[in-house]
Amino acid sequence: MIKDIKGLHHVTSMAADAAINNRFFTDTLGLRRVKKTVNFDAPEVYHLYYGDEIGTPGSVMTYFPFGDMPRGRRGTGEVGVTEFAVPEGALGFWKERLARSGVRGLSESSFLGEARLGFAGPDGDSFALVESAARGRTAWTGADVPQDAGILGFHGARMRLRDSAATAELLSFMGYQKDETDGAVTRYRIEGGNAADTIDLETVAGGQTAAQGAGSVHHIAFAVEDRAAQARVREALLATGYQVTPVIDRDYFWAIYFRTPGGVLFEIATNEPGFDRDEDTARLGQALKLPTRYEPFRDRIEDLLPALGA
Repeated sequence: MIKDIKGLHHVTSMAADAAINNRFFTDTLGLRRVKKTVNFDAPEVYHLYYGDEIGTPGSVMTYFPFGDMPRGRRGTGEVGVTEFAVPEGALGFWKERLARSGVRGLSESSFLGEARLGFAGPDGDSFALVESAARGRTAWTGADVPQDAGILGFHGARMRLRDSAATAELLSFMGYQKDETDGAVTRYRIEGGNAADTIDLETVAGGQTAAQGAGSVHHIAFAVEDRAAQARVREALLATGYQVTPVIDRDYFWAIYFRTPGGVLFEIATNEPGFDRDEDTARLGQALKLPTRYEPFRDRIEDLLPALGA
């Protein structure tokens, strides 16, 4: 069993409009844009990162806004819901704020004793705010979101699968322990990691397969402390038969990827070196940062990228 995984690192999704995406996460949800860079494989497309003050692993939602990309089709074989943690008692504030902002899909519920507020993102993304203990986390209070209501980081994520057995086995191998089941959803939790420590598997037998597009999660990343831990995880996955990529330098973390039995793309990302490696903490996310190989083409890339606003 793998012992190096510390919970979630980040979740990466796709969007249709960069400015709308930026406004939703910074203005509506009050997160901080901690990095403005580009897709390493398509430099004419932004890679935008939103999170807490420093982009702590377990707090960062990232997006590839692919211009006029059509919406994805919800279904099985994907991360169906991305869950953010908010302080206990904060859902009333968020219900009013999101309704006032015209956010769609608001729905209140409870799962395993935790109060939840579901809502949709600009591209039909499925999100939930879950009331949780702070557990040492501090919210970024942008856009007039008060400290006692701000988003603390991720709570976890819910995957929708036709058959969850093989993915459940994989999570157990990755160090997650089976928690409780409510209906078709079973929770898995990792001990001793960060506070973004839950994964829910929802079995939807016979459900249509998801098709990726705007509003879809591209991949979900799990945190390890450093490159040595990542190497151990990679070796263990390869020994178990998974097809794992070589280590890829993503400037702010090192990454490896593999496809799960349920169809979801997993990443294992290092907590090092962090988002302050090329920007002062006070100015994170303001300047366009480019991978070294694209720096000679900066002028052309800047001409291709749309304006984001503040």
